[in-house]
Amino acid sequence: MGQGRVARGIALDRQARRGLMLTAPGTLYVALMVLGPAALAVAYSFWTQTYVTLDRTPTLANFREIATDPLYRTLILRSVIVAGLVTFLTVLLAYPVAYYIAFHVYRRKALWLLLVSIPFWTSYLLRVFSWKLVLGYNGVLNSALIWLGVIDKPLEWILFDVNAVVLTLTHAWAPFAILPIFVSLEKIDRSLLEAAKDLGEGPFRAFFRVVLPLSMPGVIGATLIIFIPTVGDYVTPALVGGSEGAMVANLIQVQFGKANNWPLGAALAICAMLCVTIAALAAAALLRFLGRRIR
Repeated sequence: MGQGRVARGIALDRQARRGLMLTAPGTLYVALMVLGPAALAVAYSFWTQTYVTLDRTPTLANFREIATDPLYRTLILRSVIVAGLVTFLTVLLAYPVAYYIAFHVYRRKALWLLLVSIPFWTSYLLRVFSWKLVLGYNGVLNSALIWLGVIDKPLEWILFDVNAVVLTLTHAWAPFAILPIFVSLEKIDRSLLEAAKDLGEGPFRAFFRVVLPLSMPGVIGATLIIFIPTVGDYVTPALVGGSEGAMVANLIQVQFGKANNWPLGAALAICAMLCVTIAALAAAALLRFLGRRIR
């Protein structure tokens, strides 16, 4: 009996070592490519730079400047608000699509998923430029509204504004919300819906008491997938946002580029990451709480 336990323990140790050997290259790669740059950014954030002279004396001057300058606070707050609004709108629009594919498409479901993934086939820049053509002063939207007689002259506030940034990002990230929500909905046992029906629950109550709580992991996943990278997006605000739609990532890009102030850019990046972490954890906790309350 004792020898059998020893043999099983040796076998488990061998499997653990084998698993460690298999995962070590990927773990090392992630550590070097993710943790390495992050650690370097943290180190730079406590340094200062004057033109090309880098002073490695530890200081909190960059963080004090960020805390006292209203420009930095405004851009960080705008980035979090825009990312939150984009996440909310994207998930709100993506959920019905994912629900329809999961519960009402019985044949050619793979074709529907293929259609959802079509935006991945084109360049992200191309999609942003397409929205620039749609929302432009003489673009498709203004031309259509003038032709319909809704407006007399083109609208100027729909492009190079925060509204354009929200609309473009909502469209760009829609597939990233549809797919995880669909996977979560597809895993729901259909017998639970039949049981709810047998117990007298209507479609509306069955959705809120069965489907929505069980699909909450997909909603949380979609929220994190969209919110985290949206805060750091600088391409879309630069192309369609203008000065009114600039976000903190645009300022970070300026600090690392034209301003040549890497320590301040690193400090801004660290502050942005902290804000993203806090907001993402708060959103995930809120969604879990709502999921439990719905049940």
